[in-house]
Amino acid sequence: MAELLKGNVLLVDDDPAVAKVLGALLGQAGLTVHTASNGQEALTLLGRKPIDVVVSDVRMPGMSGMELLAEVGRSWPDIPVILLTAHGTVPLAVEAMKAGAADFALKPFDREEILFSIRKALLRAQQQEGARPLVKETSSFVGGSTAMAAVQAMLTRAASGTATVLLRGESGTGKELAAKAVHDASPRRGGPFVKLHCAALPDTLLESELFGYEKGAFTGAATRKPGRVELANGGTLFLDEIGDITPQVQVKLLRLLQEREFERLGGTQTLKVDVRFVAATHRNLEEMVRKVEFREDLFYRLNVVPVWLPPLRARPEDIEPLVRHFLEVHAKANGRPPFTLTLDGLEALRIQPWPGNVRQLQNFIERLVVLSDGPVLTGDEVRREVARQPGIVPAAPTPTPASPFPNALAMPAPGGTGSEGRTLESQRKDMERQALVDALDRAGDNRTLAARLLGISRRTLYNKLEEHGLV
Repeated sequence: MAELLKGNVLLVDDDPAVAKVLGALLGQAGLTVHTASNGQEALTLLGRKPIDVVVSDVRMPGMSGMELLAEVGRSWPDIPVILLTAHGTVPLAVEAMKAGAADFALKPFDREEILFSIRKALLRAQQQEGARPLVKETSSFVGGSTAMAAVQAMLTRAASGTATVLLRGESGTGKELAAKAVHDASPRRGGPFVKLHCAALPDTLLESELFGYEKGAFTGAATRKPGRVELANGGTLFLDEIGDITPQVQVKLLRLLQEREFERLGGTQTLKVDVRFVAATHRNLEEMVRKVEFREDLFYRLNVVPVWLPPLRARPEDIEPLVRHFLEVHAKANGRPPFTLTLDGLEALRIQPWPGNVRQLQNFIERLVVLSDGPVLTGDEVRREVARQPGIVPAAPTPTPASPFPNALAMPAPGGTGSEGRTLESQRKDMERQALVDALDRAGDNRTLAARLLGISRRTLYNKLEEHGLV
């Protein structure tokens, strides 16, 4: 018997017969099903119910499925949307994926195929839990530090060509934002920008998502489906967390990068594509190559234009503009009046180490906005919230030291280049390790909760635990 799924699905279809049949199918699979006959009703339910996945018809009177997808993306960006249509074409699938759809299926739907898509969407949502775009409202970076100015200049130069760009740096530094910046500044900006989070999917799903599959390639493959490579034709494909792919996928990806050709799963036809590749990782790929965990030839194919994104502690002058930006964004999102930050409040934020970088800062500011009693945020309020969050190690009220690594495009060897660099790095690691221990202790060793407390994704938490020998 197939394993039961768990989750709340919102089914949106103006055809009562389709809604009844599909609703019964999903209910038999263990899912809790909520139904809506149109887009407006669906938005009302989304505001009232804890929905995990939306499955919507494309063609509906009033608000279409594509319009509903846009509304969900604006108000509930963490909820995946699967679109259904009886008029499926590759251009429509491309448009849907560009607009942010998690998947695209055809009517009449196959039971195994639709459950496969929902299972995949649920898995991705769970593994990306806590990870959100750094600045959804703009494709530009916030802040004017020298380090980030150098990064932006490098990205602009790289955007004009077709060479593969490898974005590197710690989690939460804005690698997805940088990838979008490359696409938006390139001659391909009129084409699709397609994303694939390599660490969020197991091997079998990753291959089918990347290359697509033919009808009958595996159980549940009722129709041919284009992969992300095919959908990105003429545009940019962003491969996030590329350091987490297995050797089997590395071999196929190497061929794709070298020849710009591939086969769908279960297919024999070789397909050519015109795609610009941008990849990102927080891992030490050189060390992985030495340990034979990552192919050396693939590393060189990816590392054509390497760009290092500096951690937030290396650009403390960016904290003020980032804080003010996030205050404005989250005040609007939560229906609060504009917030004012006092000078001692800003200083209390500036002296924190922020091991989770910009993502952690954003999550912390959102908590301040939600929990604050008034529109003025003082140093006492900031320090009180810091004390409640084990993911942030309270720092002494002394000026933040300048980064020992001023060049954001060249990463130092682990431990720094001198005795002073080693001391700073050692202190940072000690503080980071203590933050992990405190979070796990407060969460009762529940890693999902610990990741939430730290303001990082579960994948990042696992990597940090392994790095510090806490597994």
